[in-house]
Amino acid sequence: MDDDLIVVTGASGRIGRRLAFRLAAEGAHQRLVVRSADRAPDLPGTETEVALSPGYADVEAMRAAFAGARTVFLVSGRESADRVTEHRAAVDAAVDAGVERVVYLSFMGAAPDATFTFARDHWATEEHIRASGLRFTFLRDCLYHDAIVRFVGEDGVIRGPAGDGVVAAVAHDDVADVATAVLLDADGHAHDGRAYDVTGPSAYSLAEAAQELSSATGRTITYHPESLEEAYASRESYGAAPWEVDGWVSSYTAIARGELATPSPVVRRLSGRPAQSLQEWLTLNPQEWAHLRA
Repeated sequence: MDDDLIVVTGASGRIGRRLAFRLAAEGAHQRLVVRSADRAPDLPGTETEVALSPGYADVEAMRAAFAGARTVFLVSGRESADRVTEHRAAVDAAVDAGVERVVYLSFMGAAPDATFTFARDHWATEEHIRASGLRFTFLRDCLYHDAIVRFVGEDGVIRGPAGDGVVAAVAHDDVADVATAVLLDADGHAHDGRAYDVTGPSAYSLAEAAQELSSATGRTITYHPESLEEAYASRESYGAAPWEVDGWVSSYTAIARGELATPSPVVRRLSGRPAQSLQEWLTLNPQEWAHLRA
């Protein structure tokens, strides 16, 4: 086993890619798990390996990807009807490969009865990790700022049953900073058994988000608080599976019920800098909302 080797799954994704660059900047020895080699971040001059895997369900590929590593950063898989099964397979592969520690990218409010249905998947995964005997840390991130941007329809309206609720949304960069701090902790055990909510500095309503987006884009963006019945009806045309629609709708109802409302100091405490507000994120990431411009 290489005591210093960190395996980063989902290394071509929004969190994994950011994390890979941060770990490289710190001189970490890492192995990046991607679906195809051409999607792996190019990190010249660092001790970086690339492992290929078509997905967590390919247990043999995951065992090979985890072989020789002490620590794994496990990004939650793509939303699917059998995502929990895939997560469990990845955790079991880590155990079989002799991994000692998993840092899992979970979700705020993960619980068996969470309003946001996908947060229930994260709870089931956390429970499997707890039972595995692995040392663990759970990073329970809130919705991302860019997810709020994607709530905006082509007509410039955010529609959903969020009522007057607020959400402490977070930036991908802030989550990557927290993950870096946890993975490179000098103590090695300071974060064992911990579950951290990773949020922005404050919570905002979707009406407030619409105002910020209007100011940034130069067009009028509004929020329409749908009823639950309206929410399901307005999404029928997508032809998505019921479990997927339930996830979409419940992301709003979780906001309405206050389950994503409480800001956490974790980003500042672990990264040493304040988390990005929506306004700051919009300023720093114009490419993420350019399609909304007037």
